[in-house]
Amino acid sequence: MRTVGDQPTLWEAILPEELRRLPEKLARVDVLLDDPVFFAPFVPFFDPRIGRPSTPMETYLRLMFLKFRYRLGYESLCREVSDSITWRQFCRIGIDQLVPHPTTLMKLTTRCGSAAVEGLNEALLAKAAEAKVLRCSRVRVDTTVVPSNVSYPTDSGLLAKAVNRIAAAGRRIRAAGGAVRTRLRDRSRAAGRRAHDLNAKLRTRSAAANEEASAVVRRKNAELADLAETAASEAERLLRNAKRALRKARADAGKRKADGRHDAAAGRRCGRLVRAVNDLAELVEATRRIVEQTRQRLAGTTPDGATRRVSLHDPDARPIRKGRLGKPVEFGHKAQVCDNQDGIVLDHDVRPGNPPRRAPAQTGGRTGDQTHRPETADGDRGPRLRRSRRRGRAARARHP
Repeated sequence: MRTVGDQPTLWEAILPEELRRLPEKLARVDVLLDDPVFFAPFVPFFDPRIGRPSTPMETYLRLMFLKFRYRLGYESLCREVSDSITWRQFCRIGIDQLVPHPTTLMKLTTRCGSAAVEGLNEALLAKAAEAKVLRCSRVRVDTTVVPSNVSYPTDSGLLAKAVNRIAAAGRRIRAAGGAVRTRLRDRSRAAGRRAHDLNAKLRTRSAAANEEASAVVRRKNAELADLAETAASEAERLLRNAKRALRKARADAGKRKADGRHDAAAGRRCGRLVRAVNDLAELVEATRRIVEQTRQRLAGTTPDGATRRVSLHDPDARPIRKGRLGKPVEFGHKAQVCDNQDGIVLDHDVRPGNPPRRAPAQTGGRTGDQTHRPETADGDRGPRLRRSRRRGRAARARHP
């Protein structure tokens, strides 16, 4: 791990003063980011001695600031920094040095993840509280929905997609050399036909045909559930044989390694087989859950929204009702934001499902100032208003 880059070269020293001078806002941010406290969140993700030298963290931090401040993509960010002497000076990149590649920044962001971002935010709020520029006497708490990238979930649509994806995952396993003799029938056409018939019946407008359409919908959903359950059972047999083939492939790879032989193609096939087996295992579990939900609905019971599966690729997405006219029910995650009277975000949290909102007094720990609790808290009249009032009174907030 490298925290700072190389020293300025002769080329930077001979530049005119007006080119080496940063704008006022960038100069203030530059001084702030020089504090070593902002390097601490990245320490757990790097080895201090082993490996190639990383991109300097001071450069990475400044590049990410420019990216989010001016809403740039990775490619456009690197292009703009390469063309600007001022931005090069701000990012501590010499004129004769190369700007980090966009894929390098993407990999660093993926490697550090949200844990490093939370550490940076906490360090920044602590510095603001220490400098007496952060006012926490009045806070406002609001919740919103972070929508997932899913289409409107229906039982028929989820079941048809599950059948289609099971067939595709089975083909991937066979292509990787696992369970080539196990039979897995492709039922995607049958599932698509039943889903199409169901949607056609739902388009009827006459009152006389509503009862008939409801009966057809129930029957088609039951048939789709049977198809998905059959496909999941066959997929489980395929998984057992694929795991057996995977264990054999790993044993052969170990023997070749012991003999001093290395087969790169066999290693790639083994890696593809591992990924395909893991994907199919997760897909079978999700399909079982969706079949169970469909049978509950056919029996006249509404599935619990806290555990209802609404997406195949996002297991944590849940239906959330916020009372909006255009979208009475949204599907995704629940986010809570707490800010002060100056608009500075003191706390933020994204949780799966629809959990209860937290009391505003619990956000004092993120600022590093445990002595000054909020005196006034503002929020909408949620379903747990009394509980929030009790927590606010316990934390000495006068107007929860």
